[in-house]
Amino acid sequence: MNILVIDAQGGGVGKQLVARIKRDYPAEHVIAVGTNSIATAAMIKAGADQGATGENPVVVACKTADIIIGPVGIVITDAMLGEITGTIAQSVAQAKATRILIPFNMCDTLIAGIADTGTGNLIDAAMQTLRSVIR
Repeated sequence: MNILVIDAQGGGVGKQLVARIKRDYPAEHVIAVGTNSIATAAMIKAGADQGATGENPVVVACKTADIIIGPVGIVITDAMLGEITGTIAQSVAQAKATRILIPFNMCDTLIAGIADTGTGNLIDAAMQTLRSVIR
């Protein structure tokens, strides 16, 4: 199974996701794509099997991913301080993969019904969702 983790800015969320996925599912192939080199480096350091940076790697990786996981901003054009281009958002949204989007209230996008539970709890919830998809 190909699991694509996408992150931007400092890659902190992606780093936590990659580390947890590789710990819980070491046999799964994890591809990390950052919108910048700092995000990519953080995810590679966390144990991703492959990593790349930029818009085109997101487009290419979305074509072969079975699961795409990352902050909800990866499907919103201009999110994450403008690092998410329209092409990135469209590629993620149109991918045949199962998408697991973490609902952060940020980038002027507020998600109704989502309590401010902290990043750790949101990562835990994403991992529970991943477990239900992988099994």
